[in-house]
Amino acid sequence: MGKGRNGAKSLSAVSRATLRAAAAEAAPGPATPVGICVPSVVVGGRTLTAANVSGRWIGLDAASRFREALGREVVLVNDADAAGIAEARFGAARGVRGLVVVTTLGTGIGTALLHDGVLIPNTELGHIEIDGEDAERRAAYSAKERDDLGWKRWARRLQAYYGALERLFTPALFVVGGGVSTQADHFLPLLDLATPIVPAGLRNNAGILGAAALAANPSGLTPGGD
Repeated sequence: MGKGRNGAKSLSAVSRATLRAAAAEAAPGPATPVGICVPSVVVGGRTLTAANVSGRWIGLDAASRFREALGREVVLVNDADAAGIAEARFGAARGVRGLVVVTTLGTGIGTALLHDGVLIPNTELGHIEIDGEDAERRAAYSAKERDDLGWKRWARRLQAYYGALERLFTPALFVVGGGVSTQADHFLPLLDLATPIVPAGLRNNAGILGAAALAANPSGLTPGGD
């Protein structure tokens, strides 16, 4: 499911056995749906973007592919949106009123917006322009590694990114997820923002938990869903 030439098209052939085994362990009953999160805008079960995966995912009816491979219903959701749902229900954003911006710092920058706990899906704010470049190219954790940046130099890029989001949205809270959130004490204290900014409570498990929660209650993807 990466950038390989046949990534999306060969999904069933390559992954069917693994997916079936994982689904059977997570949701033993064949009538039990499973949640799947993907690094793409998802609308009506179709993946519409492919920033860090094969371009063959663009326009793919991925939900149908997974449904066929697993032999059960699936709920397909953007990975950052899944993380946002989890943080709002079980993690650092639980009970927070107003607008919460959840970000995931990794290969790219994923974002989820939640207002009073309700998801505003597919925001893709990792792709806003900062200093003439795609924000995630400058400020994702992969940029820190690629450019061999120390924490202070990377924090200056994060300051520009979160400062831009703050000016645009005036959120009540920023939540920072992704694997690097386990080292949040190295960089979050270096940021100078009016908005409180905290590490994700669920760390790298947020996307998994959010997808599972949505599988159990898909109404969470719509306004008014619990």
